[in-house]
Amino acid sequence: MNITNEQMRFWSPEVRELEPYVPGEQPKIQNLLKLNTNENPYPPSPKVVEAVQAVLANSADALRLYPDPDASALKQAIAKQQNVAVENVFVGNGSDEVLAHIFKAFFIQDLPVLYADITYSFYPVYSQFFGVKTKVLPLNDAFEIVVDDYKQANGGIIITNPNAPTSIALGLSAIEEVLQANPNSVVVIDEAYVDFGAESAVSLVEKYENLVVCQTTSKSRSLAGLRVGFAIAQPHLITALEAVKNSFNSYPIDRFAIAAAVASFEDQAYFEEQNVKVIASRETLVAQLKEIGFEVLPSSANFIFATLPNKDAGELAAELRERGIIVRYFNKPRINQYLRITIGTDEQNQRLVDTLKNEILG
Repeated sequence: MNITNEQMRFWSPEVRELEPYVPGEQPKIQNLLKLNTNENPYPPSPKVVEAVQAVLANSADALRLYPDPDASALKQAIAKQQNVAVENVFVGNGSDEVLAHIFKAFFIQDLPVLYADITYSFYPVYSQFFGVKTKVLPLNDAFEIVVDDYKQANGGIIITNPNAPTSIALGLSAIEEVLQANPNSVVVIDEAYVDFGAESAVSLVEKYENLVVCQTTSKSRSLAGLRVGFAIAQPHLITALEAVKNSFNSYPIDRFAIAAAVASFEDQAYFEEQNVKVIASRETLVAQLKEIGFEVLPSSANFIFATLPNKDAGELAAELRERGIIVRYFNKPRINQYLRITIGTDEQNQRLVDTLKNEILG
């Protein structure tokens, strides 16, 4: 829709300048193979479905009454699974909302917040939205974070680990180096994809009073449709997040999402089994793509970041789309010759490879 300047006179001045986040498209195409939004190819635990059905069985009260504003059962389930105290857990509507509260609670400072030039593209959106000062630090030529760059005056640091869209993970020793160099700044480690092969920084929370670890149930727990995210930190940081949350939306998570997420955290065996399958499929796909000429960055996520020399990535994405396969293309500096490809089932991945080999590359 084209909005005129005359119509925009009703908008707040800040809103007129906003550049919103653009999510991966959700097209309605017949026989679509959707490898563009990093959703899990496998369903959630059967216990999740049972839990939601149990809520539906009491639908009169479930829909008539407000949910628990503290989501206590969910916090307890997360605390048990993550081996932390309940006081260390904060929950919200997906990790995007949790990140928004983090920006509001910690990053509105005199000094700039530091993050990478190639990372989760919601960070600049939130920075603009909340008026956060920022300093963007370039990844090196191998698309890796340069830890020494984060040893400078700042008002906070946020690192996606594994990084998105590059899929590369940062080790715990490097994260500790950043934490130790910045004792007076909040350091946020955004772990949306950590369960697919990286080490979580949750084990460092007790040691570092300036650490916040953010995770989601959307990827490794197959609950993208319910929007449940959480943060783990020492209680003094959790208290700040609760203050922001209760000044914005005091009932953020509904009964169905609470019940489903609790069931997911309680079924650890299913969770681990699905992650192993995704990791195995990823390694097979990487090998197949390399065989046909792709260069693929080392991945610890449920997606890969790949380029095909002598073939324009934008054109390749368009040719795949014509054949009903959607991957993510970022027309941005440094990465406009790469495609981010979500890991599907083995059958879905094979369709991608066969299409590339037989229909596009010949």
